[in-house]
Amino acid sequence: MIPLILLAVLAACVLVQFYFAYFYFMPLVRHNDPETSQKVPVSVIVAAHNELENLMALVPMLLDQDYPEFEVLVVNDRSEDDTEFYLYELEKQFHNFRVVTIKKTPEYLNAKKYALALGIRAAKYEHILFTDADCRPCSLHWIDKMQSGYGTGADVVLGYSPYLKSKGFLNHLIRYETLLTGIQYLSHANKGYAYMGVGRNLSYTKACFFRNKGFASHIRTLGGDDDLFVRDAVRNSKVGIVIDKEAHTESIPKKTFREWLTQKRRHMAAGRQYTAGTKRRIGSFLAANILFYVLSIIVLALSNQLLILAAIVGLRYAFLIPVYMLSARRLQEKISLPLLPVLDLVYFFNYLLLGVSVLLYKKIRWK
Repeated sequence: MIPLILLAVLAACVLVQFYFAYFYFMPLVRHNDPETSQKVPVSVIVAAHNELENLMALVPMLLDQDYPEFEVLVVNDRSEDDTEFYLYELEKQFHNFRVVTIKKTPEYLNAKKYALALGIRAAKYEHILFTDADCRPCSLHWIDKMQSGYGTGADVVLGYSPYLKSKGFLNHLIRYETLLTGIQYLSHANKGYAYMGVGRNLSYTKACFFRNKGFASHIRTLGGDDDLFVRDAVRNSKVGIVIDKEAHTESIPKKTFREWLTQKRRHMAAGRQYTAGTKRRIGSFLAANILFYVLSIIVLALSNQLLILAAIVGLRYAFLIPVYMLSARRLQEKISLPLLPVLDLVYFFNYLLLGVSVLLYKKIRWK
């Protein structure tokens, strides 16, 4: 009797996954970015702390963007390397490059949010585009493509930022996690349920920032300069998405599991402050996947109904893998098809363990 109940719950988990794939993910596959002939001036903001090497690679790519009117504003956040010297030399050479220097952050404020807030206040233009020092725009039309998202009347535009491909299983896992996260937040925003964005590729207006009182509601939280701001902005602002490859920024992935897990714990800690509705939607998707794997293992160990188990598991993979691959193709992300079932299993078990660690050990660190 118990194995049959478990099989019924397992089937219900698969149905939940089918719902998300059909209602959220497939519309993202069919999404077309908006087009607009309007070219509004843009302020590109990068907050950097001891990022000289990355800035030397990123800033020339930003200054070389093919866009009529824009500025690049780097907030030098308490850097102790030669960042200050490099940035001021650039400021002398380029009329559309400016520097904001922070010598000390008030003790009660989050350093990165303080840096970004100062950058936003100093920005010359109404439309602001953000990226990080360790990111690289995927084309010379990055600014142009991201600003097309305002063509629908949006106040916030969410972009996608994959990680660079390299050797090793960790890199496969990081890129799969990034893809699955991207599919979720972009597809929800596409359906009118935006709940997060990534600061590596995010745009909004100064009016939107000040209307939502900046980062005030989460100024003491370590993370959340991107996702928690979007959480607040959706209450009175329209959110758009842009997923074209030329609108992407690529990031340098972590090299060790320890570094990556620390990064993910920080992101998950911010997720505790999502709205109740977002927690229900995202939580149900995650719970359905985690339960699917846990129950599959239990039923495999306890039940002789292996044909039913195989049918449920097979049906799940037969439907979801094509959806994930189509989504990856739409985002022009390369995912290994043979590795995908393994990556999916490791991702959701890792998510479970990370969630438990965040609950038990709440101290999260940043630079």
